[in-house]
Amino acid sequence: MTTATLQDTTHKSSQQTAPAKTMKAAVLRQFGDPEVLKYEEIDTPKPKPGHVLIKVLAAGLNRLDHYLREGSVMPDLPLPHILGVDAVGEVVELGEGVTGLNIGERVIPAAGFTLREEDDGNRPLAKSASFVVPGVHLWGSYAQYMEVPARWAVKDETGRSPAEVATLPVVLGTSVRAIKQVGEVKAGDTVLVTAGASGSGSMHIQVAKALGARVAATVRDDVKGEYVKSLGADLVINTRKENMVERVRAWTGGLGVDVAIDNVGGEELAKTIDAVRPFGIVVAYGFAAGAEATFNVRDFFFTQKQLRGTIFADPEDLQWGLEQVRLGTIKPALDRTFPLSQAAEAHRFLATNQVKGNFVLLPWAE
Repeated sequence: MTTATLQDTTHKSSQQTAPAKTMKAAVLRQFGDPEVLKYEEIDTPKPKPGHVLIKVLAAGLNRLDHYLREGSVMPDLPLPHILGVDAVGEVVELGEGVTGLNIGERVIPAAGFTLREEDDGNRPLAKSASFVVPGVHLWGSYAQYMEVPARWAVKDETGRSPAEVATLPVVLGTSVRAIKQVGEVKAGDTVLVTAGASGSGSMHIQVAKALGARVAATVRDDVKGEYVKSLGADLVINTRKENMVERVRAWTGGLGVDVAIDNVGGEELAKTIDAVRPFGIVVAYGFAAGAEATFNVRDFFFTQKQLRGTIFADPEDLQWGLEQVRLGTIKPALDRTFPLSQAAEAHRFLATNQVKGNFVLLPWAE
């Protein structure tokens, strides 16, 4: 879809604010290959008290969507289900008691939130018993409308297009969390980001640079290498041609990086650990190469490195990231868009790693 077409679609959708009785959605009725996502017409939800109904202008795709669709995580997920954590849209209906939001305002549903207000002050928020993720525990954004608690609908002040904003909530919030909080990255640090051209990797690079770090990023081809350079990577390592650990150690004077954000997992995790200096931090963020890893515990023990896991973000993490987007320090990494009717095709691209940045579905595009 061309930029002009995307802008026209966004403009037309913003003119229609009254919710229809039915809506189009990409419905998951069984686990399997991308073809199990079926484009169907279903009832439009009604907002409960304290909730709002949002007209979804754009819905982002995440690697988690792929795992949920194939059934490799949460095999007990109740079906039918609507995937999609990330979204941006406009408020079209207010539930009873909602204040502070108006019809027509553009909002970003939080990528994870509590259902009980008494849990809202917990940190990390994800430890709350009522914590849920849209598209996982609730129906998500692969639809023309979605319902969310009004207090978790963040006003969109980024100044970016809906398609760009839809790439942000999950990857931006969790990236800030992984790098700023869990990784404790600060100005002057050296940071390794594996799979730097992926949706998460492309955001990790930008967040680390925004914090004043020097960044090394791995890729698997030269085209993606040029892409991560454009995001600010100081060192690009093509792992098909080069030894990552050797390149990182040469770059850091033999020490290794201060922090590594590992998006890959599997047997690649051992290499990431080797690329980190003594007393350094490895943040486990993904498992695209496999959920099991083997590494030398003796070396890990004697070098006193730390391995930390992370997955969710707190509201403050997303707000910090959105402010960087508003200032232009961090830019959305939009690769391409698909009409919602082509959700299966978008998942095929996602499953085969044919991505530089993020994919987005447009529920109102033909």
